[in-house]
Formats: sequence, C-alpha cells, structure tokens
Amino acid sequence: MFGLGGVGFGGYGFAVEPYRLTTMRYKVRPNGWPTKLKLRIAVIADLHVCEPWMPMSRVREIVATTNELKPDLIVLLGDFIAGHRLISRLAQPIEKSLWAGALSELDAPLGTHAVLGNHDWWESSSVQKERAGPTPVGLALEAAGIPVFQNDVVRLEKNGHGFWLGGLGDQWAFYSRADGLPRNGRFDFSGVDDLAATLGKVTDNSPIVMMVHEPDIFSQMPDRVALTMAGHTHGGQVQFFGYAPVIPSRFGRRYIYGHVEEGERHLVVSSGLGCSGLPVRFGRPPEIVQIDVEA
Repeated sequence: MFGLGGVGFGGYGFAVEPYRLTTMRYKVRPNGWPTKLKLRIAVIADLHVCEPWMPMSRVREIVATTNELKPDLIVLLGDFIAGHRLISRLAQPIEKSLWAGALSELDAPLGTHAVLGNHDWWESSSVQKERAGPTPVGLALEAAGIPVFQNDVVRLEKNGHGFWLGGLGDQWAFYSRADGLPRNGRFDFSGVDDLAATLGKVTDNSPIVMMVHEPDIFSQMPDRVALTMAGHTHGGQVQFFGYAPVIPSRFGRRYIYGHVEEGERHLVVSSGLGCSGLPVRFGRPPEIVQIDVEA
C-alpha cells in the first residue's frame, strides 16, 4: 500500500503538478504608501526554460495569462534558464532569442523589468572564470527590449504619483571557486549585489519597490523600501505536510514563501514557475504572482 502511494505521489510530482499554472494574489499595504496610488504588479520568477519541462508553448501560456491580469507593472525575478543539473542530458536548452522574444510580448503600462538569478550567472563558464558579466541571459533580455537591473533604480509614475523601482544584482552570482566547486559549504557563493549603492541612487522621498532574486537580502532591507519581491526558493518546490527537504536560503523557512512581514517591512516570495535540480513539484504548484499595493 505504501509503495503504491509513493508511486502515485511521485507520478503526480513529475507528471502533473509541474504543468499546472496558478495565480497567487496578495494585497500589500505598506506604511506611508500614497493614498491615491494603487499599483498592480505581476511577478514572473524562476522560469527555468528548457525542453521538455518548460517549452515555448508553456512560456507563451504564462505570458498570455500574465497579460490577462492587466498589471500596471511586470517584474521578472531571474533564473530564466534551466537548472536541472542532475539530469542535464535530458534537458535541452531553448534558444535565448526565442524565450526572450516571447517575454517581450508581456504588456503593462509601466513596462516589464528584470533582474538575473544565480542560474543565469552560473550558465556561462567564461563569466564564472572572469568573475564578471555581461551574461548571455542578460544580453538576450536587453536585445528583446527588457531592461535588466543590476544595482540600479528607475523612477516611475502612475496617475501623477511617483515611486522607485529598484533591482539588486544577484547575491549568488559566482561559485566560490571558478571551477564551479564549493569551497566551504552549501551556500558558499559571492554576489554582484550592492544594496547601499542601489538605494543611493534614489533622489526623493517616493516609495521604493525592490526586485531581488534571492530573498535573504530582506534581513538587511531598510524600512525605506516599501516592498521587496523575490523568487529563488521555489517555495521549497517539494512540500510534505509543510516540510520542505531543500530550502536554498541561509534562513531556512524564514523567507521560503509568500507574504512575509517584519516590522514595517514587506516581502513577497514567489514559488516560481519552473523546476530546479529535478523536474518535480509537490505541494507547491507553479504560480504567477499578482500583488496589489495600496494604502
């Protein structure tokens, strides 16, 4: 009986849940947010594009579903390419011009904006060796007309009310060794993130919304940032009665998923859309995130 149950759970995790598409909705009310500024943000994270688990037909479905939400702003939170290291011989890459071109069809009045994730940096051996970008993934997005933020900000307006959109460089951009092997432990990476420099580019008191890939930086995020949006954890990707075997965070479950409030600070972590490690999901289906920000 237990053996049959295990087969059933395994089959569902490989063949059903990774192909679902859900929309998770949050309403966030940051302290001091302008009363007349209502902002809808659509979040796409962790696509991990590849054949056969995230094919172009799936990417186009995600784009169409996101556009149907009628967001004011769309953010892409990194890990655009596949991360199936254990079964890389089965995961076939898709040309960057194809998936980036599909993402260019995302439609929002305030535009589509992106940050890169760790897999986007790890993909290139030359980037790892030189410890510097640009990355092929970032170049593909920019060629498709999607700006890629690395410790940068832009001021946007809706109905005459301004806010800042920031994007932090990836915190796990480089392996601790150029040969791709860990030095001292599971989270022994270095990044291209510079939070102080990013916030230093803000020139007025308008609220700040921050794009990051890994949520760990939230522990350092000042109250000045109204909302931080992250991906990376996949919400654990596999959940058994609330237990996740793998959580890629130094903080364990603290920032694993969902709307996290610490004091006056708000974080929303998406479970993402693709898979990393193995093409399996259980208890944490793929999701597009809709965040409605208002006073």
